[in-house]
Amino acid sequence: MTTVRQLRFLAALADTQNFSRAAEACHVTQPTLSSGLKELEARLGVQVAERSKHSVLMTPVGIELAERARDILARVQDFEDRAAREATAGATQLRLGSIPTVGPFLMPRAMPLLRAAFPEMALYLREELTDSLIAGLVSGRLDLILIARPYDLPPQVVSEELFSDGYRLATPMTHPLANQETVSGEDLAERPLLLLERGHCLQRHALSSFPAVRLDEDQSFAATSLPTLIAMVEEGLGITLLPQLALDAGATRGHQVQLTDLPQACPRQVGLAWRRSSAQAGLFRAVARELRRARQGLEDAATV
Repeated sequence: MTTVRQLRFLAALADTQNFSRAAEACHVTQPTLSSGLKELEARLGVQVAERSKHSVLMTPVGIELAERARDILARVQDFEDRAAREATAGATQLRLGSIPTVGPFLMPRAMPLLRAAFPEMALYLREELTDSLIAGLVSGRLDLILIARPYDLPPQVVSEELFSDGYRLATPMTHPLANQETVSGEDLAERPLLLLERGHCLQRHALSSFPAVRLDEDQSFAATSLPTLIAMVEEGLGITLLPQLALDAGATRGHQVQLTDLPQACPRQVGLAWRRSSAQAGLFRAVARELRRARQGLEDAATV
């Protein structure tokens, strides 16, 4: 019978493409890992990797089986987590990942609410890009991820919408659009936008915020964070779209930039996602309620 240990060996080899590093990741010796994989291949009747003295090449079936192995291992982790919670009478550990354009603005408001609602829960936060978060969730490295949609999710992941997050246009104080009460998609046509670098979902969301209009990216610069974008706008180097969440959290406080409404822009949808197989769905929905409360608190504070 195929063992969980063999599945871990297979997933580690696919991740590292190296027997030594895979063995290190699994906390075994290289001969142990090699022997386990040979036993797996013999049982399955297929070759999962081509080996040479200096390289490892996963076969097509090996790549597919490694992906299935990751899914099984995540389910095993869920199984063990459920048993551990029962054994420890409610003590909970939650590994939450978030994209950089949501977590830094929402979580400072949310943390006190989460601590009050779940006093025995140890919360560990990670900030990563969306692709990395989804991979971490599927593999079992993360329990829960805070993302923005539209974004394609694998079938083993389920999500719950938290709130819509619209945009405002940020311009230098002397920019021609700074004097308008509102700005439309047509106003932005042929005006390149300063955006986050590729890999940030906000970059794609901003460009598609006006589906009927083609928006262009300023190719001369790509930022790694919203504060960098704001600083570039303040220096008169361009214009950008900023999510309302970040603005309500005070992202532009102390900066000389003009913010203009974009009433026709399509908002992004901020949501919480977890594995469909997880036994903690009830807890995750409770976390979602607290995150909504945090967002409402930011909005209320911003309107005072």
